[in-house]
Amino acid sequence: MKSFLGTAAVAVLSLSLGCYMDARTPDAYTGATSVSESAEEAVGSDGISEKQDSTGKKRGFINRLTVGGYGEAVASYNMYSDNVHRYLNPSQYADAPGHGRFDLPHVVVMLGYDFGKGWNLGMEIEFEHGGTESAVEKEAEEAGEFEKEIERGGEVALEQFWIQKTFFPQLNIRAGHIIVPVGLTNTHHFPTEFFTVYRPEGENTIIPCTWHQTGLSVWGTAGKWRYEAMILPGLNSSFFTNDGWIHDGAASPYEFTPGNRLAGAFRVDNYSVKGLRLGLSGYAGNSFNNDIETNRSQKYAGVKGTVLLGAFDFTYDDHNFVARGNFDYGYLRDAAYITEQNKNQMSGTSSPYPHTPVGRGAVAAGVEVGYDFFGLSPKLKDQKFYVFGRYEYYNSYIPYTGATQYLWTERQRVAVGINYFPISEIVIKAEYSHRFSGDNVFNPEPSLSLGVAFSGIFKH
Repeated sequence: MKSFLGTAAVAVLSLSLGCYMDARTPDAYTGATSVSESAEEAVGSDGISEKQDSTGKKRGFINRLTVGGYGEAVASYNMYSDNVHRYLNPSQYADAPGHGRFDLPHVVVMLGYDFGKGWNLGMEIEFEHGGTESAVEKEAEEAGEFEKEIERGGEVALEQFWIQKTFFPQLNIRAGHIIVPVGLTNTHHFPTEFFTVYRPEGENTIIPCTWHQTGLSVWGTAGKWRYEAMILPGLNSSFFTNDGWIHDGAASPYEFTPGNRLAGAFRVDNYSVKGLRLGLSGYAGNSFNNDIETNRSQKYAGVKGTVLLGAFDFTYDDHNFVARGNFDYGYLRDAAYITEQNKNQMSGTSSPYPHTPVGRGAVAAGVEVGYDFFGLSPKLKDQKFYVFGRYEYYNSYIPYTGATQYLWTERQRVAVGINYFPISEIVIKAEYSHRFSGDNVFNPEPSLSLGVAFSGIFKH
């Protein structure tokens, strides 16, 4: 693995603001901490229970509802070919023209509700790449036949939906569809929480991002510490690949997620030093035969496909500097057996399986540092203007002994740019990046990107 230089780190928005919904305190959704747990219950004119705070003021439906969200609009010009064969025959694409892209990577609506007595609801609905659009049209050119047209690609997902019971700050229990708190990007994925126009590539390549699954979570805060532990369905090794490692293992093409295997995840954060957050997180679980059909051949007896993933990350925000960094390393047991099994999966136009090899491990490391030049002027204290740089190294395919080598999976990326915050909830971004792979065997991949994004709580 290439040497990796990094340290330093970023500003975490306060827990009361709730920048990251799953890793935040429940008042990010509900404002529950402002309500006395011994407050009286009453029924309002709308038939909805109203709750009184410590001053005796009733809180109706609207006052217990939290509404927020985040979103990104992006324009990019990639100065290279994105042909799927560009790594097989680099010389054929060395002088290929570039191409432009316009995108809405993520647009999210967040809802929260405080039922009272420590019970809270959280929900997050995400529209990726503009969502999906389909329509039925009557074609005059085809004898008036009806046709179903797909007018826009994209995804709509219920990224979070959970019910939580708060006993006290040190103990909260959450059940439902929850963000898995592993890695920096999953824990802090709002567009105001990273400098680059798109989410950092490394973690977004090798692990699910944003990683959300149905499970049970226990979390709490004590002093300068925050912890979380989660039980969730195991990943599905049938969807592991060489270009994304376990990234697609949490997805399911079915109306449900197979749960033949269970897994565990954890996260611990420390805030002892002013402006600094240090985080350690991890995941462990078996992945083989975690599908609607299982392979009972004696050849695969004892194969578990155990996934072990560990991640360290940090954020720092002080003295006009913001810095973020992460190091993730993962190991997959029985990678050779999983590769063979995946290549022999059912094929066909309707098959959801990728049929690609998978490595025994993957790594992602990155660091970004920005300086707020507006912080030098008291007149500009309500705005921020960061000049930043970022470096990443990641490899989605560390081969097992005797496996095929794929040099293009080992990548480095350098980016420089600016972030302008006219107000704290809105950011305008510009970035130049340069990605290169496999000891410069392949063509470099430079690009220019512009973006505008927001994140915030509209009503608390």
